[in-house]
Amino acid sequence: MITTSTDTKNTKEATKETPEAPLSRKELIDLLKEDLAREYQAIIAYVVYSQVIKGAAYMTIAAELEVHAAEELSHAITLANQIDYLGGMPGVSPKAVRTSEKAEDMLRFDLDNENETIRNYRQRVRQCEEIGEYALAEHLRRILVQEQDHQIALATALGEDIPELTHPDQRV
Repeated sequence: MITTSTDTKNTKEATKETPEAPLSRKELIDLLKEDLAREYQAIIAYVVYSQVIKGAAYMTIAAELEVHAAEELSHAITLANQIDYLGGMPGVSPKAVRTSEKAEDMLRFDLDNENETIRNYRQRVRQCEEIGEYALAEHLRRILVQEQDHQIALATALGEDIPELTHPDQRV
């Protein structure tokens, strides 16, 4: 069959309007493993950044980053437990951690990572509910509350407004 650009366009439009099929358990496990790798990344970043950020202007946030590191470890344990519950094996590799000599850059890296994490957990909550994994969705909601607290602390330390992460068509 030959596909024309019109056929491709119509297929894309039809795909947009067709709701996505719920995730399989395997797909959910794979996504949770990615989330776990992001939590490992956050643990490493917060441990390192909390110790190397210098300057009077950053001492409060440096101390806060130590608290964040412990919270991220708790998130990682929760995710590993849930991956095991679903029949998967938790991963062991973090996503790459970016470093810099500049405190502001490190805080920016953290904020960017938190924003990505929040977007992913919001999506994961919806995905879990679609397949009836309500308890897992509740675990992720508790994690999400702390991730949003981290986002607020980082944005405040950078003197920025809290980023708007909700896509306009997802707002109530």
